[in-house]
Amino acid sequence: MQAVDSEKYEVIPIGITHEGRWLLGSSADKLLPGVLTNGKPVTASVAPTGPRFIPLDPASSRQLSRREAADTRPEIDVIFPLLHGTFGEDGTVQGLLELADIPYVGSGVLGSAAGMDKDLMKRLFRDARIPVVPWITVLRSEWERNPEHVLAAIQKKLRYPLFVKPANLGSSVGISKVHSAKELKPALDLAAEYDRKIIVEKGIDAREIECSVLGNDSPQASVPGEVVPVNEFYDYEAKYVKEGSQLIIPAKLRPRQTRRVQQLAVQSFRAVDGAGMARVDLLLDRRTAAIFVNEINTIPGFTPISMYPKLWEASGLPYAKLIDRLVELAIERHQEKSRTRYTFDPQP
Repeated sequence: MQAVDSEKYEVIPIGITHEGRWLLGSSADKLLPGVLTNGKPVTASVAPTGPRFIPLDPASSRQLSRREAADTRPEIDVIFPLLHGTFGEDGTVQGLLELADIPYVGSGVLGSAAGMDKDLMKRLFRDARIPVVPWITVLRSEWERNPEHVLAAIQKKLRYPLFVKPANLGSSVGISKVHSAKELKPALDLAAEYDRKIIVEKGIDAREIECSVLGNDSPQASVPGEVVPVNEFYDYEAKYVKEGSQLIIPAKLRPRQTRRVQQLAVQSFRAVDGAGMARVDLLLDRRTAAIFVNEINTIPGFTPISMYPKLWEASGLPYAKLIDRLVELAIERHQEKSRTRYTFDPQP
């Protein structure tokens, strides 16, 4: 909100509580805590021709003044979702906005869901001949019903170290690096708390490379960057709590490695039917120099220290111009969607 061109846009913040309540702020609210404290309770409308938000406070039961109506039922041109993980990055909010016929920044229902589910994502990458590290998918019900069989299947296919992850989550929550058999069971138990599907993948000694993608049908890749985590890997603590992780922009790569990273980033974006924006995380094997795609994030971080805007800044696109472009892409995609027929008249 600090980076956006305030002369060009009127930004109306919407906060969503952990309980799922939607709170509408005003253009005067510049920080999310203010919206969550003072915002007006609303529910989102899925009627394409109706009000975008319906007030839920007592004022909705009486006649509203013109100004009050504008505050509680603003006209929305574009929604910019900045929601990580479940109920935001997984296609659920995107489905709501599709029903409401509101343009929004980022991938659609399919791209969001595919990018969120690490198992499905890896299958799509594999079918697109995008290199990924070997993995196995475990269902929580399988793990709880027959743990010995699951442990044996994992250890038969993969060698330590391993990474154990919930298939659907964000911000590195619930992820463990497993060095031996005694660490595997607690890691599976932890991941099972956060999702019904668990990913177990081969761990490699790798540099962590990230690349930003921007566009719709003709996506472009930024210069790559490198994350040097303060912890053993870039977990939640290293990302958000502990200081010391380094972001190296641009990453120190050979020209052919840079081109390969950018090529894989764009291919990954297309493989999940991405739109608007994404950050692709890759692994550069220190021993073999092989490059693997780790995952795609369809709603990357937008904090002042986040890689996505920093990589585009280094590529010649400042933060404010990046927001301009993302809004343009959202409107462009909505206009493209409007060309699609949804009814069929069998009569000649």
